[in-house]
Amino acid sequence: MARFPTWVVIALAGALSLSLAGCSSTGGKRAEDARKAAAAQGRAAVNTPRWTFAMITHSGEGDTFWDIVQSGAKQAAVKDNINFLYSHDAQAQQQAQLMDAAVDKKVDGIIVTLAKPEALKAAVARAEKAGIPVVTVNSGSAQSKAYGALTHIGQDESVAGEAVGQELNARGRKKVLCVLHEQGNVGHEQRCAGVAKTFSGTVENLYVNGTSMPDVQAAIGARLQADRSVDAVVTLGAPYADTAVKAKADAGSRAEVDTFDLNAKVAAELKDGTLGFAVDQQPYLQGYQAVDLLWLYKYNGDVLGGGRPVLTGPQIVTKDQAATLEEYTRRGTR
Repeated sequence: MARFPTWVVIALAGALSLSLAGCSSTGGKRAEDARKAAAAQGRAAVNTPRWTFAMITHSGEGDTFWDIVQSGAKQAAVKDNINFLYSHDAQAQQQAQLMDAAVDKKVDGIIVTLAKPEALKAAVARAEKAGIPVVTVNSGSAQSKAYGALTHIGQDESVAGEAVGQELNARGRKKVLCVLHEQGNVGHEQRCAGVAKTFSGTVENLYVNGTSMPDVQAAIGARLQADRSVDAVVTLGAPYADTAVKAKADAGSRAEVDTFDLNAKVAAELKDGTLGFAVDQQPYLQGYQAVDLLWLYKYNGDVLGGGRPVLTGPQIVTKDQAATLEEYTRRGTR
């Protein structure tokens, strides 16, 4: 076995020490960043029990908004060691049945939307009676506390509508068509009512069949052809914005098209000026926070909001933010 003089051993030790010091300031940080990234992508960051949380929404098929909500919820579920279950139905009675099924499974927490609150009231009460904590998300902020939910996460729809009315005033608009694609959805009614509250011009509500984009396009186009004084169209969901743009072209209208919510198409159309502005309620954050808040409640008895909704919006976004938003929408987080 080779032996080295003491001075060689000391020199080697010093070099190793310097190397490790260098790693701690550069390579060590990169290693730590890589570790955190790996944890976020597939490994829990906590050692709490593997609880099961169910999310039940009023989403229809193919609604990209709810893909973003799920993306946030799933990311938080990985971090919090949660078994995450997702189900949805656009019909309120079926949504209530899905919630009853989650109660029967004895899940550890439920996240639910209250787009049509009366239809879900009994199901929420049943979960509460079973000792299952409930967080409402996205819609139903006015009913959430009364129904017994821990808290509500989302934007205040009336406040969001008021922000749109103010933005339209700043843009000099005079007559707005507010397009409601889901009749009976209280949040949609609140949005258009909020617009009317702060907008100094005229607001006309247009109810359309949101399950059929050709019908939506035809209805908006017909209204724009019939009334040339309409100089702004506001849609209440990102998938309907591009349909309104097509309807505008069909009608030969010069109305500005604006929308609630974001997706990749909206970000691209903000960037090229096809759309005027969008109202972002940050759906990724709604899903993420809903799971995280349930985990905090199960782990530590924590409740955010102080009896009031935890707001994730509204944020008015325009062409100025479009390039950054486009990157986020491509990865499914905005």
